[in-house]
Amino acid sequence: MYRPAQGSERACVQLCVPSWNALDTRHWGEARQLPPAELARVLSMYASRVMTPRGSTAVTGLELMTALHPPTRASEPDADGKRHSEHNPGSLGKDPVDCAPCEAPDGHPLLKGLPRFHVRGPGEKLFEEAYDWARPMTDAECTLRHMVGIDVNMAFAAGANGLVVGLGAPTHVKAPVFDAKLPGSWLVDLSHVDLSRVKVAKDKWVQLDASLLPSPFTPKGERPEGPAWYATPTVAYAVELGYDGRSIEAYVRYENGRYLDGWYNRLRDAFLATMADLGVDADMAPADFLTAMDGYKERDPELAIVVSAIKATVKGGLGKLRERPRGEGWRQGQPWRALSRPTWRPDIRAAVISRTRINLHRKIVKHAAFTGQYPLAILSDCVVYAADGTSPLDFLPYRDGKPLPGGFKLGINPGLVKRGHPGRPVGRRSPRAVQRPRAQLARYIKDGTVTDVDNAE
Repeated sequence: MYRPAQGSERACVQLCVPSWNALDTRHWGEARQLPPAELARVLSMYASRVMTPRGSTAVTGLELMTALHPPTRASEPDADGKRHSEHNPGSLGKDPVDCAPCEAPDGHPLLKGLPRFHVRGPGEKLFEEAYDWARPMTDAECTLRHMVGIDVNMAFAAGANGLVVGLGAPTHVKAPVFDAKLPGSWLVDLSHVDLSRVKVAKDKWVQLDASLLPSPFTPKGERPEGPAWYATPTVAYAVELGYDGRSIEAYVRYENGRYLDGWYNRLRDAFLATMADLGVDADMAPADFLTAMDGYKERDPELAIVVSAIKATVKGGLGKLRERPRGEGWRQGQPWRALSRPTWRPDIRAAVISRTRINLHRKIVKHAAFTGQYPLAILSDCVVYAADGTSPLDFLPYRDGKPLPGGFKLGINPGLVKRGHPGRPVGRRSPRAVQRPRAQLARYIKDGTVTDVDNAE
């Protein structure tokens, strides 16, 4: 409700009537149980720092992308002094584009010619997902007293920061020369990459125990067995490790740009400002940071709800880039509603997830090179290590209060370690810990069996 404008300013009061179940408890906590004044504070803080909610946090995340890069803009005045709508450079435009066949999820109209019940393998389908990996513990690790999970802060937001993504339709290229600056999907055989000898800096090679590391090229951490489709950041990392990234074919996007930069900056600033209000500032000393993170949600539960909603906006917005059918009588091979949006871009989602996983693997490799310590399990952005103590400072390579370059670093900025999560003892009297099923260790961290994990994504 607006008051008459005073010059260039106009005051208003906004009314909010949330629909039934509008505040999903997975993202908004107990917000729907708040009295009106407290709920208004939560939604006003979110609206001022992110944007006015446009539905779920996922929908809002996608709408924020469009709001920061509108598909059209006003042209310069023509001969009659009139302006017209024209394409806004750097945006996704107003018309949807087809994805590449390898980027299409199962059931997409591009795949309707495939035989019924056909299962696409790595050579047919781009499969860039977050980690879900675990390995058996070694005898030496079983003598350590604890497992500690470390959480990478807003990992998917950090993966979007500075990422060059395609803006237009893909172009199919046979036997292309790989270009790390060119977004797209590449069919490459990376089975030759040997993690026992990798490059961690210019002309600096290190020897590692490859049996204790996940492959950076598959979500399950298994070494690829032949040609497979990868997003640009994955192939670029193979080259970074010192190996050949020669491609068989590719779908590349020559029209590209850093479409997500403004989106990342908006959500990062919202997150940092809200965490600062909760007493956790950027660039705190490691010990002070851990102290500030301890129980930060209890200092102001309403602001803690805003933090949760901001993080859900990151993950949900990226998920919406590849929204799947939602009932409505949909059948295999038929288009669904989301395909009509210019923001239905599975290639952008894949690139962000690829870069997020690669960023995490890079930290793990450099940590192993510096310390000789290897992860036990990874689930999304949570990495589990065996340790003698319950603090991340008991095993992170800090010297004189400073982290070693390229590894894990404690801090509130996206991409840094949010905090450590002390676990239960897992020493000599825990023989079952030696042979955990795949990813069970990481799930123990997630579900609170080992500790109460507050995952950033």
